[in-house]
Amino acid sequence: MKLKQSCIFVVEKGKGSTMLLNIGIILLTVFGMEFVAWFAHKYLMHGALWVWHEDHHKPHFEKEGFFEKNDLFFLVFAIPSALCYILGTSTDTLAFLLYVGIGISIYGLIYFLIHDVYIHQRFKWFRQLDSKYSRAILRAHGAHHIKNTKEDCESFGLLVVDSKYFKSRSKEKKSSINA
Repeated sequence: MKLKQSCIFVVEKGKGSTMLLNIGIILLTVFGMEFVAWFAHKYLMHGALWVWHEDHHKPHFEKEGFFEKNDLFFLVFAIPSALCYILGTSTDTLAFLLYVGIGISIYGLIYFLIHDVYIHQRFKWFRQLDSKYSRAILRAHGAHHIKNTKEDCESFGLLVVDSKYFKSRSKEKKSSINA
């Protein structure tokens, strides 16, 4: 017997585990989206869809206007999320898709805040993040943008960062001199 149904969680009498399951689906989706984004970035954006992504690798002074063709990838990820919301709320057997859609949306928000706001500073909301992790994200993304071509790039992820980017630049220089 259902007691309450909201747009986010379905709570049934004696079924508190349903809410935990829904939260688990959301968290697993957020985590999984990092790998979906990595795959899409490496094999689609730097592959067949380079025509959309190429302007993102150009220096800012070569760009015209605020938007990039690369911004079309927002739709590539927003459409599946929206479909999950629609299917998850309209079909009982697919209700879990609502939580998948929420997870995709949360990852999209995280991606927007870190990539567009923090790294590329397209909005001047926060610039002064200063932790080992935030510096590693900046170094990894900087290493990715060294190349202006689709070939030979590295570091295609956003949140999962190779351990080499956690080293300070002075430690990197010392290790390359000693090598």
